[in-house]
Amino acid sequence: MGMYFFCACVAGMFLLAFGLLNEKVNRTWNRIEHMIEAAKTGTFSETVYDESRLSRLEAQMFQYLVYGESARAQIEEEREKIKVLVSDISHQTKTPIANMLLYTQLLEENGELDEQAGNIVFQIEEQTKKLNFLIQFLVKMSRLESGMIEVKPENTRVDSLLGKLDFGLAARQKGVFLLVGEASGLWACFDLKWTLEAVSNLVDNAIKYTPEGGTVEISAKEYEMFVRIDIRDTGIGMKEEETAKIFARFYRSPAVRGESGAGIGLYLAREILSREGGYIKVDSHPGQGSLFSVFLPKTRL
Repeated sequence: MGMYFFCACVAGMFLLAFGLLNEKVNRTWNRIEHMIEAAKTGTFSETVYDESRLSRLEAQMFQYLVYGESARAQIEEEREKIKVLVSDISHQTKTPIANMLLYTQLLEENGELDEQAGNIVFQIEEQTKKLNFLIQFLVKMSRLESGMIEVKPENTRVDSLLGKLDFGLAARQKGVFLLVGEASGLWACFDLKWTLEAVSNLVDNAIKYTPEGGTVEISAKEYEMFVRIDIRDTGIGMKEEETAKIFARFYRSPAVRGESGAGIGLYLAREILSREGGYIKVDSHPGQGSLFSVFLPKTRL
């Protein structure tokens, strides 16, 4: 009888201890889950918790989240600084560049310059245009990378994108045949403004690197999950090993160093498309032209 009573007491104490331990474990996990949820929603604050009353596991998670919150706040602060810097660069350079272009145009219209002076004025104007082009690209790139610009994909007709590609004059001036195919009935999920920027960079390159008498053809084709836009040219092409480099910032092929450009357009195009769930493929061979294929998702990914 005594042994039975002793065993019953031990069992009861064991169950009580197990229940208390289980309750403590549950409280610990509940607090940890609350910390993680607060961190996910951006509402985590170290003032909410008394570190002296936390278990070792909770204290470690608490310290980890405190460091993470501090790092996040520092990143946000740096991002704000970048935003201000980019805005200042854009604002401060706009007026001087506009004035330089105005003055060179006034000198050209003067009509009293000799050939040498006229050539110098022309070179100043061209270099100023290049500087303006480079600054605008750098500003766009910085805004995109710092999150100042948000790509917002939505269901859009593909022909509305192709219809806004205004390169007819540039192609005629270069002596290149520009062919734009039909895309009626095709829909995809993309940001019209920024996707137009990306595709325009590809078309601009195709015309720039296609010699007189060549052809640039733009077409669209529908797949199960994507709509593909092809930009095919009969230009100089490139080696296979270069196709892996051309999307890097500021990369320029040795074959096109004589042409204007900053090596940013393809990088910017890939960044824009990847942010809306799309991507670019390239197939090119020296002397046989290039094919750039833009894949736009049909639904939001």
